[in-house]
Amino acid sequence: ELGESEGNIHFKDITLIEDGNTLLHDINLEIPSGSVVGLVGPTGGGKTILVNLLSRVSDVDEGSVLVDEHDVRQIKLHDLRKNIAYVPQQTFLFSQPLHENVRMGQDDITDEALDRAIHISRVSNDLDQMPDGLDTMVGEKGVMLSGGQKQRVAIARAIARNPSIMILDDALSAVDTKTASEILSSLRTVLKTRTSIIIAQRMATVKDCDFIVVMDEGIIIENGTHDELVSAGGLYASMVEREAQQEGEMLA
Repeated sequence: ELGESEGNIHFKDITLIEDGNTLLHDINLEIPSGSVVGLVGPTGGGKTILVNLLSRVSDVDEGSVLVDEHDVRQIKLHDLRKNIAYVPQQTFLFSQPLHENVRMGQDDITDEALDRAIHISRVSNDLDQMPDGLDTMVGEKGVMLSGGQKQRVAIARAIARNPSIMILDDALSAVDTKTASEILSSLRTVLKTRTSIIIAQRMATVKDCDFIVVMDEGIIIENGTHDELVSAGGLYASMVEREAQQEGEMLA
C-alpha cells in the first residue's frame, strides 16, 4: 500500500526490449518530489514508453522504476495509479455532460475544485459557446468538441484528481500557442505542488521547467536547464533554433 505518494521518481538502470528491439537502453534518471521536468526529443525516441513504465502499462526487462523508493511492481496497482494523472495526446471523452467528463467517476470532487480545474485548463473560455455550459452533453468520444477543447477537458480532469504525479504527454499539441501559454502560466502553481513530467514537441512548452531531458532512440542524450542545453549546442539547441526559424517564417 502506497498511500499518498511524495512523488519521488527514480528510473534505475532501465532497459526495455520488445520483439527483439531495444526501446529503452540504460536509462538512469532521478526526479525529486515537486520537480517540473520537460521530456523532449524526436518522435519515436522513447518518451511515452518511459513514462508508461510509471503506471505499469508495461514493465522493464532490466532495472527498476521506483516511486518513493518502492519498486512499482511491488505497489498495489490501484494505489499506484491513484497517485498518477496521465493526459495523453489523444484524449477519450464519454457521452456524458461536460462536468461528468471532468469528474470522471470521482464523485467526491467538490464544485470548487471542479471550477478551479475548468479555469486553469481554460475550458472556461468556451463555456459561453456551449448550449448548457458544464451540463452540455459532449457526445461519444467528444464529437462536439474540437481537438484543443478535448485536450483542455482532459487537463481539467487531471487537475481535478489532485494527483501526486502529473504527466502531460504532448497534451497541448492541438491547442493554439496563445492558449497553450495561458494554460501553462496557470498550471505553474499546480505543477509546483506535485511532481510533473511534460512531454512536448514545442520547446517553448518546456523552457521554464526545472530541468529538461532529451531522448533519442531510447537513450537519454542530454539533461539540463533550457539555458544550459542551448549553450551546449546539442540536439536541444538545434530543435530550439528550428522552432524559432519556423515561427519567424509564420510571422513573415
